[in-house]
Amino acid sequence: EDIMIKSIVLVIVVLIAAVLVFAATRPDTFRIERSTVIKAPPERIFGLINDFHQWEAWSPWEKLDPALKRTYEGAASGKGAVYTWSGDKNVGAGRMEIVETVPFSKLVIKLDFSAPFKANNMVDFKLEGQGDSTRVTQAMFGPSPFVSKLMGLFFNVDKMVGDKYEEGFASIKKIAEK
Repeated sequence: EDIMIKSIVLVIVVLIAAVLVFAATRPDTFRIERSTVIKAPPERIFGLINDFHQWEAWSPWEKLDPALKRTYEGAASGKGAVYTWSGDKNVGAGRMEIVETVPFSKLVIKLDFSAPFKANNMVDFKLEGQGDSTRVTQAMFGPSPFVSKLMGLFFNVDKMVGDKYEEGFASIKKIAEK
């Protein structure tokens, strides 16, 4: 009986070690990207993204916590605009700052999460006019620390975040195509 318990413990320890070693071999960076085509000019779509005050109308994260606390600082829109939020477990807390803006074609945001975990990533939006439509691409990228690599073995973060990007695109589409 004693040998059997030691054998079970040994197997569990080996399995845990194998998972930890495998997680350590995962990439040190990540990138989650989605794109869509919206039947509207780039300038109409850009206005919705370049102004954090507009995000309430289309961002899927805004709808997850009705009691979400928001603060706007810095520029009203574009480079230097800052948005901080604090909410329940569904949205956590953090800060976004627009660090680069190229009117109607590109926007880069520094995204810092403080809860439920700390993370520092970048988000960029690219808008490419295509006739009477615009191809919009949204990507989040950054470092992938060990904890993220480990979580990635059990949760499909690309799908979770990517699905939210697609929800946001659907909302932008409704607003911009009016």
